[in-house]
Amino acid sequence: MTTRIILDVDTGIDDALALLYAVKADGIQLEGITTGMGNVSLAQATLNTLQVLDLANAPAELPVAMGAERPLFRRMPHTAEFIHGPNGLGGFELPATTRKPIDEHAADFIVRKANELGRELTLVFVGRLTNLALALAKDPSIAGKVGRLVLMGGALDAPGNVTPVAEANIWGDPDAAHIVFESGMPITMVGLDVTMKTVMLERHIEQLKRQAADGAEAQAAFIEAILQFYFRAYERQNGFYGSPLHDPLAVAVALDPTLVRTESHYIRVETRGELSAGATLSDRRRAPSATNTDVCVDVESERFIEQFIRVLAQA
Repeated sequence: MTTRIILDVDTGIDDALALLYAVKADGIQLEGITTGMGNVSLAQATLNTLQVLDLANAPAELPVAMGAERPLFRRMPHTAEFIHGPNGLGGFELPATTRKPIDEHAADFIVRKANELGRELTLVFVGRLTNLALALAKDPSIAGKVGRLVLMGGALDAPGNVTPVAEANIWGDPDAAHIVFESGMPITMVGLDVTMKTVMLERHIEQLKRQAADGAEAQAAFIEAILQFYFRAYERQNGFYGSPLHDPLAVAVALDPTLVRTESHYIRVETRGELSAGATLSDRRRAPSATNTDVCVDVESERFIEQFIRVLAQA
C-alpha cells in the first residue's frame, strides 16, 4: 500500500533528514513539498529543500511550493540558527541546484491536491502550521476531505523545548495551530513526548556509514556532517551528545502508525498567555465529550531508528 504525502518543511537539519527519508522510503509517494519560515527564512528553507532533493535524487518533476514568510498575525519569532547553523544545514554547503519552486502558493497547492486526492492524501507537517491554516481559510472543506494530518509539534506531558511549556513549531505560530486543531481534520500529533525518545547517537552514524550502499556515500557524508553539528548544539542546550529525530519520526508514523502508541485527546492551543503561548493542552480532569487529536505517547524508538538507518543507507 502506498501512502500519498504532501510534506511541509522549514528545512533545517531534521527536516533535511525527513526529506531524505520521505524520498527514499518504500511505500511513500510524494505528491509535493511545501515550504515555510521557521528554522530559517522562507527563502533559505526553500533553497535547502531544493538542494536536498537533488542530493536524494528525487524526481525532477516533484513540485515544491513556497508558502508563508511570517506567522499569521504575530511578528516573526527568532529563527533557529543556534540549533541548525547559519544556513539551516549546520553550515554544510550543498551544490547549486537548477530546481525551481512552482508558481503556486503552498496554500493553493494544498487546497488543489486535497480536492483532487481526498482521503488518499496524508498531510505531514514538520514545521509551523501556517501554510495549512492559510489553506483552511481558502477552503475549510478540505478538513473533511484529506485522510489525515500527521504533525511534528506540541507536547502533552513532556516539557517544551522553546519555553517551559511550548514546542517550537506550535510556539512559532500558535494562531495557525489553533485554527488547525479546531478544524475537524483527523490529526496525529507526533510531539516531544515521543520525539525526545528517538535519539540518534554517534554509534548510529557509524552504523549508517557501514551500511551505506554504493552510490549513497555522498548522502551518508552529508548526514554525518549535519548530525555532528546537531549533536554539538544539543550538547550545549541539553547536556547530551546526540539528537532526537523529530521530523523523520513524523514521516515514519505517517507510513507506519504501529511505531507509536496514541491516546485520544481534545487538544487546545494557548494563544494568549504571556508565559504559555503555544502550549498544547488537554483537560484530563474528566473524560472528554469529544476528541480532536490522536496524541503519540510512546514509541518503539529502536525499531524506528533501525528503520531510519536502513532507509537512508539505500542508494
